[in-house]
Amino acid sequence: MNANRMGPDLSGKTAIVTGSTQGLGADIARGLVAAGASVMLVGRSREAGEALARELGERARFSATDIGHDDQIQDCIARTREAFGGLDILVNNACQYADQGLASSREQWHATLDTNLISAAMFTQFAAPVLPRGGVVINMGSTGGKFGAAGRAIYPASKAALLQITRNFAVELAPAGIRVLAVSPAWTWSPSVEGLAQGDRAVADAVGAHFHPLGRVGGGEEIAAVVCFACSPAASWMTGVDLPVDGGFSVLGPDQGISPRAWFARLAQDSR
Repeated sequence: MNANRMGPDLSGKTAIVTGSTQGLGADIARGLVAAGASVMLVGRSREAGEALARELGERARFSATDIGHDDQIQDCIARTREAFGGLDILVNNACQYADQGLASSREQWHATLDTNLISAAMFTQFAAPVLPRGGVVINMGSTGGKFGAAGRAIYPASKAALLQITRNFAVELAPAGIRVLAVSPAWTWSPSVEGLAQGDRAVADAVGAHFHPLGRVGGGEEIAAVVCFACSPAASWMTGVDLPVDGGFSVLGPDQGISPRAWFARLAQDSR
């Protein structure tokens, strides 16, 4: 253990992080590199991927990979092993958000499920034979996959299914000594939330405070820290479970954690 490094030490480990050219994926890649791992950044934007690889230094490479194609997934795994000598960690982070709820087209269903769910399953299938005992697969879930919401269907369905295959694959890969875990954020400061808040973190925190008992949205570095923990020997007795990193979002019911007395008091005040 490096005495100068706080948190998990992943020195000597190699990770693939899909969808890591921006947002949460980039934050996870940064966290893994800071913990000592080597990382293959995976995405379709060569410009963004190569820029992040330069930022992260010699322990990062970029693979321009369309994860909707099995041959490209297999090539990415091969290039990762060639560049770094092996593969220890797979983080299935790539996703898309196209979702019109009940009005979603068949094409939207196929496209989103292919990215968010099927490609994660295929990446795991192709990575599993080369992962060593102690290898780890992390599936990035979401609070969106646990609760109902009007106007949404595909994204929540994909995340709920991802949580299920986490359980199934954990059981299937346990005899090989490979752990499979999910990490589920709630609202996180990311390109999507940043766009809604028009770049103002204080606005995002003010809105997020209604749904997160800790009173704000999360930071990508906070999600990355839990991913690093889940990949480390400190989590060696954990598999098949979801780690909620959500500021308390998942402990609230539809009453937002406010007692009936308080809701009636608000109604009385608003009617004055």
